Amino acid sequence: MNFNNEGIKEVTYDAIVIGSGISGGWVAKELCENGLKTLVLERGRMVKHPDYPTANLEAWELPNHNRLSEEERKEYPIQGRPGYNLEQSTKHWWVKDKEHPYTQIKPFDWIRGYHLGGRSLMWGRYSFRLSDLDFEANAKEGIAIDWPVRYKDISPWYEYVEKFIGVSGKAEGLSQLPDGYFQKPMELNCLEHHVRDRISKLYTDRILTIGRVAHLTEPIGTRGICQSRNRCMRGCPYGAYFSSNSSTLPAAVSTGNLTIRPFSAVSEIVYDPNTNKASGVRIIDTENGQSYEYFAKIIFCNASTLGTTGILLNSKSERFPNGLGNDSGELGHNLMDHHFRLGAHGYSEDFQNRYDKGRRPTGVYIPRFQNINEATKRKNYLRGFAYQGEASRENWWRNIKEADFGVSFKNAIQHPGKWKMGLMAFGECLPYHENKVTLNHKVKDINGLPTLNIDCEWKQNEFEMRKEMMSAAAEMLERCGLKDVKAYDRGCNPGLGIHEMGTARMGRDPKTSVLNGFNQMHTTKNVFITDGSFMTSSACQNPSLTYMAFSARAANYAVKQLKVNNL
Repeated sequence: MNFNNEGIKEVTYDAIVIGSGISGGWVAKELCENGLKTLVLERGRMVKHPDYPTANLEAWELPNHNRLSEEERKEYPIQGRPGYNLEQSTKHWWVKDKEHPYTQIKPFDWIRGYHLGGRSLMWGRYSFRLSDLDFEANAKEGIAIDWPVRYKDISPWYEYVEKFIGVSGKAEGLSQLPDGYFQKPMELNCLEHHVRDRISKLYTDRILTIGRVAHLTEPIGTRGICQSRNRCMRGCPYGAYFSSNSSTLPAAVSTGNLTIRPFSAVSEIVYDPNTNKASGVRIIDTENGQSYEYFAKIIFCNASTLGTTGILLNSKSERFPNGLGNDSGELGHNLMDHHFRLGAHGYSEDFQNRYDKGRRPTGVYIPRFQNINEATKRKNYLRGFAYQGEASRENWWRNIKEADFGVSFKNAIQHPGKWKMGLMAFGECLPYHENKVTLNHKVKDINGLPTLNIDCEWKQNEFEMRKEMMSAAAEMLERCGLKDVKAYDRGCNPGLGIHEMGTARMGRDPKTSVLNGFNQMHTTKNVFITDGSFMTSSACQNPSLTYMAFSARAANYAVKQLKVNNL
């Protein structure tokens, strides 16, 4: 991969992409394959596939048997929140919170990684399409503004992306969760099969299926199939799961049109009042602290929802005193995430002669079954939720708490424990104008750039939804024959879902939105945004596949517009 190290020399490209994660990698691929000389700016360090430093290390080969010391944990008070595998083997992926502060007006957990590939190296890899149920919801319910697109506009691009990244899954024929282009699905285990069968007999409005996940079950090019190592968070040297580093960026590199500049924190996009366009970007080199400018005909913002919004808010000019493209006043508003960390779990007395094998990188999925039609309409909340979960058999670790010794302990650990199953819900958050981010010039990050104030909270709709997210999980497990079923709610702040989105939404009217239906700024035609910022509503599905589809679509649209001199 080329590295632009020409110092203070002003360099001009056809296109600049800010960020190298899931969406930025796709934009780079599409632009380069269409012949555009493209500069990718990454604020973090270079990471080359397949060189992931801890991918093949065992716990005993790592400091403290892979555990962080208490002193190390002090550097990650937010990144170390439950569930994100902050260990010796993964700590290099997460930012140190003291170096990258932000102000929580209300509790918000901003989980981040700054390096080439961004969170594409750390994502959960669930890959679900949105449907017209999602794209039409705002308009039908009078919430916020209408999406300027419908499923038919995006469906071809979903398929285009799925064929390239490889998504394993099972077609189910559901209107609320459209089928995609799938590789062969991973297998359910015996208890999951049992629960699937029971749900199909007990309910007419819901099913259980295997999670649709961007892990290869059939090789694509130089990428091998999933080895079921359960080390995804460390980076996959086999390229079995999709990441920018293993897939889109190598495709872009192969064209000869890509330049990557790491250690490049973008401070602002430069606006030219003579052309009414952006002329380029200004960066801080995070190694030497110097400022440089780069110029291009088109600019794509893919720095993540909050990263992009911070850049745009800081890109002020006489024309845009409140941030680039912010005539509507919506820039920074309508911040969304998915709320989760609640559901139910229980035990099964069946299948005592069966055991599960391997470390499957996906679980089961129960698609949304609320507010789909009149028969499933809820009175106390809008939209809906879906479940992710899995079944497994307890192993010898269950005996650790007893701290037993002797023959009885040895006998106990030779036999597996009970089968158990859990379901955890992920719910949609409505787009509230007052959920917002603003710039904080008083608090600076390690590079001297202004940070963000984040003011975001769940509201009544989410809290009402959470009641059923617990009760429905418990009811299903009990009706399917599980014992000792317990509902739980561990709580979560916005941000902890790592699905932050909104803040630069697309829409039809420039007075109420930042972007048009092709992710193009209404006011500055050569600037596009295809990370999570553009989302007009959140749905309840994991959003990364949608980011990729919109990124590919917008990049190809930009190329066409450039060729006819419309940019």
